[in-house]
Amino acid sequence: MESRESVDAVEGGLRGDRYLTGSGYYSPYDVCQVTLIAAEGIETIRAEAGIDLTDGRHRRNLVVRGGDLRDLLDATFRVGGATLRGTRPRPPCVHVERVADEDGVARALGDGRGGICADVLEAGEISVGDGIEIVESDPRSVGRQIAERLGFGGE
Repeated sequence: MESRESVDAVEGGLRGDRYLTGSGYYSPYDVCQVTLIAAEGIETIRAEAGIDLTDGRHRRNLVVRGGDLRDLLDATFRVGGATLRGTRPRPPCVHVERVADEDGVARALGDGRGGICADVLEAGEISVGDGIEIVESDPRSVGRQIAERLGFGGE
């Protein structure tokens, strides 16, 4: 994986990404244009499993901090100049463990820590430090947030 200060979100994914160019391992049948993972999840994996994925071996495109990625599922949101729509959770796979070359990576990325997939709705530049702004929320996530604030657990 290659760390960058900024990347262009374009129709179909991120400019230069292995899946946009068709060279990704799952390219023939993967419909995940952009992947996001929570920095907090990476930190939890390090603390609980002793696996350090801060070097990008998680194989996700964007590492974000603050908020629950589940709130971005079926929601439209902006990151930098791009507008994305969360489409589905991104479960870990055996391939990520092979590429990471460390036993337990796929298991550690389980339990909802594998991140999410998103589609690019409007092209734009995404840079390190850009925040996420939800433009249109999924009503289910809004209901869960309200329930959690009221102490009902939300699940």
